[in-house]
Amino acid sequence: MRLPLLAAALLASGCTMDREPATTSTELSPALASALVGRKAGAPTSCINLRDIRSTRIVDTSAIIYETSASRWYVNRPPSGCPGLRPERALVSRTPSTSLCSGDIVRIIDPPSPIEYGACGLGQFVPYSR
Repeated sequence: MRLPLLAAALLASGCTMDREPATTSTELSPALASALVGRKAGAPTSCINLRDIRSTRIVDTSAIIYETSASRWYVNRPPSGCPGLRPERALVSRTPSTSLCSGDIVRIIDPPSPIEYGACGLGQFVPYSR
């Protein structure tokens, strides 16, 4: 009899978690705006080639930068937000194709340990060029 009560309590506590609101497509967080100084946004795209990604950087809870060259970066802001994103964490993605696309799921991990902090669905990739 205690198991259903425990399950109900866990579900209820999950529903009351504070979540950071998702950032709209026109708003940039201060950290993201600072990272993109001197760059101009292009038209969003659904996918980027995995082989073109040189590095990945988590800016804050609202944005991930995929660097494909010194002059071109792609910014992805998960449409539902992603409170587990932190600059000191890392991303793990699995995709059956050679591209990373909107709708793909990335897991958030702590690099020195096997701790996982959740997962996020990716949004559109917005190119930023110098």
